[in-house]
This record gives sequence, structure tokens and C-alpha cells, in this order.
Amino acid sequence: MSTMTRKNLFATVLTYAAPSSNYRGESEENRTVLQKITRDGKEFTIISPESMRNALRDILSTKGLPCNRRRLHSEEQLAVEFKDFPDAERFADDFLFGYMVADTKGMPKGRPSKRDSVLRMNLAVALHPYRFDATFHQSPLNAGASPWKNSGSSALLHREVAHTAYQYPFALNLGDCTANKHGGAWTRSLLESIGELSNVAGGHARSLFEMAPRSVVARLTPSLVAGYDSYGFSPDGSFAELERVFKDDLPGAEFWLGGELVRKMSDEQRAAFTAKGVTLDDNPQRLLKRLADASLPGEG
Repeated sequence: MSTMTRKNLFATVLTYAAPSSNYRGESEENRTVLQKITRDGKEFTIISPESMRNALRDILSTKGLPCNRRRLHSEEQLAVEFKDFPDAERFADDFLFGYMVADTKGMPKGRPSKRDSVLRMNLAVALHPYRFDATFHQSPLNAGASPWKNSGSSALLHREVAHTAYQYPFALNLGDCTANKHGGAWTRSLLESIGELSNVAGGHARSLFEMAPRSVVARLTPSLVAGYDSYGFSPDGSFAELERVFKDDLPGAEFWLGGELVRKMSDEQRAAFTAKGVTLDDNPQRLLKRLADASLPGEG
């Protein structure tokens, strides 16, 4: 295995801001509640890594990668269907996202019943605190000759909503990513899919909110930890810890910056980062492709 594939990729993605009611919890009567965490005494809406991983599965399948699991939308509850017992050699989603089979009856001998995820992700957290914003919608009475009815009257629906950008970190051990003959190519497609992440729902969300990157801060390093605040984006879209590069506290040659963060730099800032060895790209999708080219085998 080459020295490059023994490195780790750490990255933080910042999305664009938009109104969102994604990742809702259980309803309280007719009120749909956004899920939140508390930080510094304020509430911030969140989106789970599980919902992002589910969207990535769908994108990878759309791209033609062999995927074992698919969501069934015709069931009365949340449901998925598998083509076969998990197999990380055959299926990209089993390889990238891991699995666990609790009931191993009928599972082929010699095939592991569980596997860790190659992709590590954490919660997407809003940049701005929740302000108790909500919208109200009238659900009409299903009346007349309708053959079915949900209720005997119309209802006022109360939906919490936030206008914010989100940031979320992810990490990849590049040695794990090349553990089989397809791993490099599958991981390339994964990075490409993160660059166009969309349809992230959770909690039966119906709103359109793109999770694709507005900005990316990435580090390609032998270090086992990112070494910087993985939730380091400020509400104005800046990333304060990058100043550590100029103090030689962080190795500039290991950092890759893309998107709006770069587009907003002055010529002097660009020159200063370049002099420290930082890779810059105005386009975050292109930056992720360049990262894949630099760190993974296979066709570019």
C-alpha cells in the first residue's frame, strides 16, 4: 500500500442558508417539532448523519454503483429491502457504510456479520440558533364523495422552520477505502456524491434543502485526528482556525480549501495561503475531485 493511502481525510462542509424544516421529530398534536441540541445556552437545529448517509446511498445507486439496500416507500412504516446478505466485496453501500446482521441464519459461511463504516460523519448543526419561527398550514377536510377520510374536520398544522446554513464533518481512512479492488473507485464516487448531496430528509421532511457544499475545509494527513475545530465555521462563513496555518501551528501543505471561503479571499490572502502550501479552489465540487485524484487509485 502506498504512503498516500495510509493517510486520513478530514473535512468540514458548510451548506448554503435556506429555510428548512428538515429532520423533524414526532409531532405534538398538530405541531411538527424540529430536532435540536443546546450549545452555549442556545438551541440549534440539527440533521442526523443517518439521514445524510441514507441520501448518499440513493445518490450512489443513481450513479450506477452496486448497492444492496434500497428504501421501500410502499410500506406502512419505515422499511428497507436488501438484495442479499451484506457483502463488502460486491456492494458499494455495504463497503462504505458498514452493516450488522443480528440474525445470521442462512448467512454464507466465512462472511462477517458486521462491518464498521468506512465513512465517519457527525451531526449537521445549524450555524444560527433556532428563533422559534413557525409556519401554519390549513389541512382541508376530506369531504364530499371521497372514499376515505383522515379526520372529521379540517386542521391547522403548525410547523417549526429555521432559516440557517448547516455544517457537518466527515472523515475517511484512506487505507480502509482501498481495502478491496473496488474501494478506490467507490470512494471517489462517494466524494463526488458529497459534493452534490441533496434529498436529505429525516423525520418525514418534505422541504427542499441542499446539503451540498458552499465551502469545504479539508485536511489530508497522516494524523489520526483532524487537529482543528471540525465545527469551525462562523455564521459569516469564515473559518477562524485557518489563521493557525500562518503561525506554523497547522501544516499548510495538508490543507485543501474550496468554495465561497476561497472566492471571498483577497488576492493577498490567496497568495499567503498558497505560499504556505494550501490548495485552493473556487469550486467545492472540483476540490473534492482533486482530493480524490491526490489520495485514491483508479481513474480520475
